[in-house]
This record gives sequence, C-alpha cells and structure tokens, in this order.
Amino acid sequence: MKRLKTSPFLLMFLILSGSFLLPPLVTYSQQAGSNQTFLPIIFAPPASPPAPTFRVNIPHFSDEIQSNETAIFWFGRVYDTDNYTDVRVGYTDEFLYVRLAIFDRQIWYDTTPSIQDLTDWDSAALYLNLNGNVGNTVNSNSYAFLGQLAWNEPNMEVAYQGNGGQWQQSGVSFTSTASWVSDGSQINLDGQDRGWTLTYSIPFTSLGYSSAPAPNTVWGMAITLYDRDDESGAIQISDKFWPPAMSSTAPSTWGQLSFGQPFVTSLRPAVQPDGTATIRHGLSGIVVKDGMVGGSSTCGAGLQNLFLSWGEANYAEAHQINIQNQYNLADWPCFSKFYITFPLDSLPSGVQVTSADLTLYHFSNAGNGASGIPTSLIQVMTVGEDWNEDTLTWNNAPLAVENVSQLFVPPYFNNPPAIARVWDVSSAVAEALANGTPLRLVIYSADSGQHSGKYFISSNAGNSSATERPTLTVNWANP
Repeated sequence: MKRLKTSPFLLMFLILSGSFLLPPLVTYSQQAGSNQTFLPIIFAPPASPPAPTFRVNIPHFSDEIQSNETAIFWFGRVYDTDNYTDVRVGYTDEFLYVRLAIFDRQIWYDTTPSIQDLTDWDSAALYLNLNGNVGNTVNSNSYAFLGQLAWNEPNMEVAYQGNGGQWQQSGVSFTSTASWVSDGSQINLDGQDRGWTLTYSIPFTSLGYSSAPAPNTVWGMAITLYDRDDESGAIQISDKFWPPAMSSTAPSTWGQLSFGQPFVTSLRPAVQPDGTATIRHGLSGIVVKDGMVGGSSTCGAGLQNLFLSWGEANYAEAHQINIQNQYNLADWPCFSKFYITFPLDSLPSGVQVTSADLTLYHFSNAGNGASGIPTSLIQVMTVGEDWNEDTLTWNNAPLAVENVSQLFVPPYFNNPPAIARVWDVSSAVAEALANGTPLRLVIYSADSGQHSGKYFISSNAGNSSATERPTLTVNWANP
C-alpha cells in the first residue's frame, strides 16, 4: 500500500479545515473465510468546479484494429515523477481495444508478481460500466481490468466485477499486453527510460454480449494509472485518473464510451442559411487565440532534460504549428497538439447554426520529403475550460471533452500556396452557442507512422498570411 507519511496533527488540521490535500489512498480488502481479493478502492479528489462529462466516440473496424484511426484522449502530465498517458480506443464485432501509451521516466515491474501488490508497480486499471456513467455504486454490470507491466514474465492481470457496491475478483476473460521503450537504460534500473504501453483486448462475449453493442450504446469508462519509480517503492507518487475526479466505486464520476462515430456519417440538413459569419484573427477586429504544446516541429530540440522541461514548454506567438503523434512511444518528444478558441459574439443573437467549418491552412510536413510519410487522421475535440496562450503547456493544457470531427490529411511539402483542410464542426459550434461560450477546440491525432507531423499556419502569422490564418465559417438561420 502506497501513502504519504503524515503527522496526526497535520491530518486533523486538514480534515477540520476541509483541505483534503492527501493523495488518494489505496487499500485492499479480503473477505473473511475467502481467498478472493477485492480491488483497491480509489478515492479521487473532488472536482472544483464540477467537471464536464468526458465522452469518447469510438470507431468500429470491420476487420483488424487500425491504431492510427482509433479515437484518442489523454490525461496526466510529463514530469520527473509524473506520468502522462495517450489512450487509443476502438472496437470490432468481437472485442474492445484500449491502448495506453505512458510517458514514464522510471520503469519498474514486479519480478515475483502477485495480485495483492499489483498496483504497487507500474500498472493500470480500466473500468467499464455497461449501464453508462450512472449510479453511485458498482454492480454486476460494472467491471474492472487490471494489467501490470512485465518483462520476460507472464503478464500479471486480473478482472473484477461489482458485487453489492464492492469490487470482487472475477474470472471474466480478457487480455493485456505490455511493452516498454528506453532511452539507453534498462528496465528495473535507475537510468532514464521513455515509457511503456499496456493494451487491453476485452471480448464482448466476456461481458454477456454475443457481438458488439449497437451503435450509439454508451458505457461508463474510467482509468487509473499506477506508477513506481524505484526498487523499494520509497518514492511517493500520486496515482493518475481519467476523468480527473473519478471514484472507482461511483460510475457517475466516470466518462462516457460511445460506440460509433455519428459525425463520420452525419449529413448536414438542407437548410438555406440566412447569413454567414467568417471568424478569423484580425478580421474586423476579431481576436482568435491559439497555441501549440509538445515538441513543436523540432521534437523539443534545445530543451534540457526532457522530463523536466518538455511538458512545460510554451510556444506563444508561434507563426506555424505542428500536429503530430506516433505509435512508437520512444519518439514522444516529437508529439504536438494544437489548441484554438474562436469567439462567437459576432453571430446574431438567437440564431440557429445550420453548418460550421474549421479551416486550417496546411503548408508542409515533417520528414523533409522522406518516402513513406503517412496520411494522418487528424481529430478535433472540444475543450471545456479557458486557457492562456502565454502560459499554455502540455502539462497544464485542458483535457479533451469530446471528439467531434476528423479528417484524413495527406502529406504536403512546401508548395505554396498552402492547402485548405476543412473539418465539419457544426455540432460543436451549436453547443458552444447554446451554452454562451466561445468555441474551444484541441486538435491531435492517433498517428502510427514516423514523420506524421502536419504543419499549419497559426493565428499569429503575419499580414502576408492573414487570409491563411485558422478560419471558422458559420452558416446560420433565424429560428
């Protein structure tokens, strides 16, 4: 069991003052007279203010999972003793696929694994609730799947099922597969590594389904990431959660896993608009803020000690931005996301959105013209909170709330003029307008191949590129 050593006086002060600053406590329980071990109960800190409902719309694959086309989201941060995780999700008719790619400086696995100490080492828990993200207790439709990093050892994994509000060990069948990547070091040593991966394959038949759930079925989903950074376990490291305010025994605090991607096949209504608004930085005095986080187009070149500085890098006022990801976790210093916020106050009051497009101008690609550079499925997700361009970093950037659009973008190299790439963001604009908020988006990919980075012009570009700055075009109609 991992927990901080805290004096009783400090603990009493925190309780009386309402300042619950301790990391989540992890405890095991065992039923009297039984050899069944129960899942640790995780008490995550409460959200303040209330967190949005995080939702992941996942794609269906008719044959094999194409990792570069899976839905992607993330949580955590990159730092000395903190871990960050990219999560890819998809499904076939037979199974659910969930892949965690974890940035981790120190990788430690248990050479004599047991269920009782599974979460004391590098490991993760995936939670599913077949009734959705509802209910304050777990029941027979609630499942938890724990997998642990292993090397030259059988993977240690165990499933749990809800029983009367508790997690009880279960024989539900699933598979977890782990791997790791180093930065010249070896596993279970003090040298610096790059990270590790854990991939879950969960057959639908194990959950009582004969095939995949029907499109638009919504399950509850949550993830807990456990970390160990030394042999003895003396270094105290807080667990990481998605959603950040999740409690393992309260599915109502989890996110939503929705089968299918309705935005891929949806058709715009045949409505004649009454007007069109073009929103672009500098046009009629409009201010559009955007920011890049991650490795930029240089893979973080010049940063000292990537685990201390990469996640804190800020690129305010950058004229060009990069969107990049890769299946090979060793190259995470090249990963890059793009955040952008469009004000909607230029739209007339009370109008209805009939369609809306996001246009980014693509001028080049990573790889310097190398062969085999992939086409990227670039995904657009909504963001539920504001951010500051001057302080925006990978570590403090808001999480994605929901994936709402995507577009295949082929490579393109320095052939002016830049090419317009257009995403349908109608639903996101309509929701933001209804809520009275700006349109806040983050753009990322689940790419797999090397040199996947796509370079676009930012809102900070000079006047010579003013018409190629990111543009939101909204068609609207009077009710």
